[in-house]
Amino acid sequence: MRRRLVAVADDLSVRRQCELLGLSRSTYYYEPATESAENLAWMRLIDEEYLRHPFYGSRRMTTWLQQNDHAVNRKRVQRLMRLMGLEAIYPKPRTSVPGLENKVFPYLLRDVAITRPNQVWSTDITYIPLHKGFMYLVAVIDWFSRYVLAWELSNCLETTFCLTALDAALARGRPEIFNTDQGAQFTSRAFTSRLETARIAISMDGRGRALDNVFIERLWWSVKYEDVYLKDYASGVELYEGLARYFAFYNDDRPHQSLANRPPAAVYRPRRRAR
Repeated sequence: MRRRLVAVADDLSVRRQCELLGLSRSTYYYEPATESAENLAWMRLIDEEYLRHPFYGSRRMTTWLQQNDHAVNRKRVQRLMRLMGLEAIYPKPRTSVPGLENKVFPYLLRDVAITRPNQVWSTDITYIPLHKGFMYLVAVIDWFSRYVLAWELSNCLETTFCLTALDAALARGRPEIFNTDQGAQFTSRAFTSRLETARIAISMDGRGRALDNVFIERLWWSVKYEDVYLKDYASGVELYEGLARYFAFYNDDRPHQSLANRPPAAVYRPRRRAR
């Protein structure tokens, strides 16, 4: 909706209009980040293999690529994995590193029973391959229902698109606890102050513990294998439109075994019985 409010012929620049609307320019233009065709092909393979074997670092990933007849050296694999946000020693995509000046909050969810919607929300960023480029996707999910409350795309790992997703989610409700990883976007004062102002308890994953945010990790697997890899989107605009359709399906129609084969929306906002 905010993208449609930007008028190219307006006296204000697109940059200024985006600032006033709280919209990142990368989100407005949806121009993917680019690499050579060869590197993009390798990044796609790395992304798929990493979802299958998330404990692979650059050494094992290089070996796997070479065993599958891809002539690539470890130095290039290391660079591509850094670009994609895949950290060798972590069992999950690590799309950012904590800022040294930012506060890291303790993990609050160990042994906590998740029993109701809006008890715990979490967020994360993942790499999304395109036919000619790539983008980053951030989403906010309710742990109990698996409902995706908000999502945004960007062609760079800036904090702004994470704030946009957070604000969209908070417009729908407020959780008791909000969990993130220790990435610079989520430890930034701009992000944590939004949560503190709303009186939401902040929880952050322990380093090296992918299972601390397991529900959104499962979401990334579903998004990629059920939509992104199948569609092979050519542009950021196509990706945006495709993800809008997928998340509508995911929330409203896709059955989850862990939810007694109900879709997330039926659990997050159950229908009232007719009197």
